[in-house]
Amino acid sequence: MKRVVVMGGGTGNFSVLRGLKNYPVEICAIVSMADDGGSTGILRDELGVLPPGDVRQCLVALSNSSNLMRSLMNYRFENGGLEGHSFGNLFLSALEKVTGSFEKAVEEMGKILFINGKVIPVTTHEVRLKMLLNNRKLLEGEREIYLSQEIDQGYKSMYLEPIAECNPHAIHEILHADLIVLGPGGLHTSLIPNLLVEGVCDALRNAPAKKVFVANLMNRKGQTTGFKVSHYVKELTRYISKDIFDFIVVNTQHPDPELVALYAEEGEIVRNDLDEERVVVAPLLGDPKEAMKKDLLKRNLIRHDPKKLAHVLMEIVNHL
Repeated sequence: MKRVVVMGGGTGNFSVLRGLKNYPVEICAIVSMADDGGSTGILRDELGVLPPGDVRQCLVALSNSSNLMRSLMNYRFENGGLEGHSFGNLFLSALEKVTGSFEKAVEEMGKILFINGKVIPVTTHEVRLKMLLNNRKLLEGEREIYLSQEIDQGYKSMYLEPIAECNPHAIHEILHADLIVLGPGGLHTSLIPNLLVEGVCDALRNAPAKKVFVANLMNRKGQTTGFKVSHYVKELTRYISKDIFDFIVVNTQHPDPELVALYAEEGEIVRNDLDEERVVVAPLLGDPKEAMKKDLLKRNLIRHDPKKLAHVLMEIVNHL
């Protein structure tokens, strides 16, 4: 059975994992530990736990438990002292306290949710993501970086504080994978944070696996304004020190103009400017009606369809 490693965080990872879990492959999700927004940020600061949010999303994506259990893990309290907190985040943080280990907590929650695959934090160190802009302004934390609209004016560096070593289990999975998938996801908040962990880029360069980059559907205003697919590849290569991608998966389907107009305040469509053999093009958009039932955030109305994306990735896997 082929081994597929998926790297990233947030809703991009969710789409890839949700689709792949229905195929006969061994899946491992390697998840960024830089999240510090919302419920996750509060739990980090108040309880001293590692960030549960992105890990929870990956666990739910890989879950084969009932719809009720998956809904429970994603349930977010709307009022009272727990307002804004996801039940799954609280549950995972409580498990970390009980077991004394975040990795053990993730493993136990995986058993409860009957996940098809593994979820591994890229590091077990407590870290903060920071970015120094060209104007010398320092953005501290993933949340500040996510909300910034100055990044596309240029930045000098991104780094994790303190310096974090990679989880050896993550290194093992990367080096023994048949296929490694990076993206889709927030360039500065979901993808690059994984590459800043010591040991990850070395492992990616040395891994014999085929590597795939799944291009984002939309740019983020003020951060990747005007970015085309080549800009994303160039930015990732800046950190990996080598263009490692054997395949680049790009969507060809055009969203409804009304959705694009709705999204205009936050960003525009990512255009493909690459004409290379490694570029794999396909219609990959999800049904916006399905997205609207579950998520009223504008940024999530234009998203990858898990089934379509998984089909393309499996076409690549089956030809390895």
